[in-house]
Amino acid sequence: MLLPVLAPLAGAGALAFLLFKFATVDGDFTLVSRGPPRREKVDGKVVWITGASRGIGEVLAMQFASLGAKLILSARNKEELERVKHNIINKHPNSRVEVLPMDLSSGEESLKEHVHEAESLFSNAGVDYMIHNAAFERPKRRALEETEQGLKATFDVNVFGTITLTRLLAPSMMDRGMGHFVVMSSAAGKVPSPGQALYSASKHALNGYFSSLRSEVEYYAVLIKPEQSYIVIACKLYEYELITCVNQVLWLIISPFCQNSSVIFL
Repeated sequence: MLLPVLAPLAGAGALAFLLFKFATVDGDFTLVSRGPPRREKVDGKVVWITGASRGIGEVLAMQFASLGAKLILSARNKEELERVKHNIINKHPNSRVEVLPMDLSSGEESLKEHVHEAESLFSNAGVDYMIHNAAFERPKRRALEETEQGLKATFDVNVFGTITLTRLLAPSMMDRGMGHFVVMSSAAGKVPSPGQALYSASKHALNGYFSSLRSEVEYYAVLIKPEQSYIVIACKLYEYELITCVNQVLWLIISPFCQNSSVIFL
């Protein structure tokens, strides 16, 4: 007698579960069938961080070093990268850190050389984690006051350079059947940001590209995580505040709870 009543309820429950699952993976069917996630171990893994000369990139590098990762640090300022490397080795003497100065706006041929060099470091180990942290942010300006020069400067780094670096690095990850891209995006890529039209547009572009790429490379066990940070980090923040924020980012990168999501909110 109960079967006619329970069957529709069971069906409705199953449908509700699938809809919930679909929503939690940002509407991406390729992630719905993924098996149980597991916490990632970064000990001995090669982690390449752009924008590593200060701020979030610098503290992320220090925290990855504390977990035993091998580090490749990139930014335009070689002196600042050497400073970061020196500080890491002072705190974690057994750390293996390489400095690779790089300008994301330098064009595909230059970036191709940097990728080849990065993959050949640490006895040709390749790159396990690519942390896209570098960004170009201009002073606030009204959208209609922006110039072509400003548009080019912003998109060369935030979009074209980041995407090109990904295109060049992804094939080797796919060949190995493993790899991670972590994209430090922004709330500006999700909500209106008056005074930051170009920066916001560049972050929307990144979110769209990497969300699409994730669906294409998921079969190869290459994970894409566009991180959305709602916390504005500035050099004036106290050190413990910066470290606390970066610890949250790092935990989310390796956390099993975030393996099936393309967007992580802080």
